[in-house]
Amino acid sequence: MKLIIHGGAGARERGPGEEKACSDALREIAMAGYAVLQRSGVRAAVIASIKRLEDNPLFNAGTGSRLQRDGVARMSAAIMDNEDHVLSGVINVERVQNPIVVADKLRDATHTMLAGDHATAFARSQNIEEFDVVTDHRREEWKDGLTGRTGTVGAVAVDDNGVLCAATSTGGVGHETPGRVSDAPTVAGTYACKAMGISCTGVGEEIVYQAVAARIATRTLDGADLESAASRTIREGDDHGYRYGLIALDSGGHHFTGQTAEITTLFAVIDETGTTTFTD
Repeated sequence: MKLIIHGGAGARERGPGEEKACSDALREIAMAGYAVLQRSGVRAAVIASIKRLEDNPLFNAGTGSRLQRDGVARMSAAIMDNEDHVLSGVINVERVQNPIVVADKLRDATHTMLAGDHATAFARSQNIEEFDVVTDHRREEWKDGLTGRTGTVGAVAVDDNGVLCAATSTGGVGHETPGRVSDAPTVAGTYACKAMGISCTGVGEEIVYQAVAARIATRTLDGADLESAASRTIREGDDHGYRYGLIALDSGGHHFTGQTAEITTLFAVIDETGTTTFTD
């Protein structure tokens, strides 16, 4: 039984004090998520962890999401487990506190991925109230024309029976073209199968170009161990000059963290032996 979470591949965009605050927050969130994992299973643990990450304005998801070029915060999130193999998610949803909750509610829908105004309308139909996610800090960033390259949170959990769940949530990069679609709500950025679960972070377009999560999953299903599959994929990403990081767990509870060059990512991993937070 294990849970691993990430706070995005923007560690180098943070100051030393903020990086420590993020690391401390990841530790606390991982501990809370692991308690849910023990009580309620992998999907509940992943959702609980992502919600806490979305609620913390230190991270670029939910509250504290960056603003697109027109000054609007539009968020995306997706979740998938290896029991029903359904990826459900929202793209460019607006004014909801926890995009991951909306993504989860689409799990049993006929159409499991909704975008833009339709995603927001679905949230309202599920009695999810309007919530202003824009912080003063992000509004000032937008006014100053500041952008980031990255910004995502993610979680992957596995139980003792090999059940896996992965989820990713993002507030975008800031000042992007309104309506941009990132990797987070796609199988390039979020994936779970019988062999492994994965959440990616970094430059979304480049993650999509390489189909990172699905590529690693395919390699593990074809017989490669998780470390070999992920490391090979990252090397290929480096060959293209891509910028991303990832967290992954296999069905046996082995975890992997890594990233291409020029990327630094904050992680926390917890199991029965305790919690470790680190920058990789």
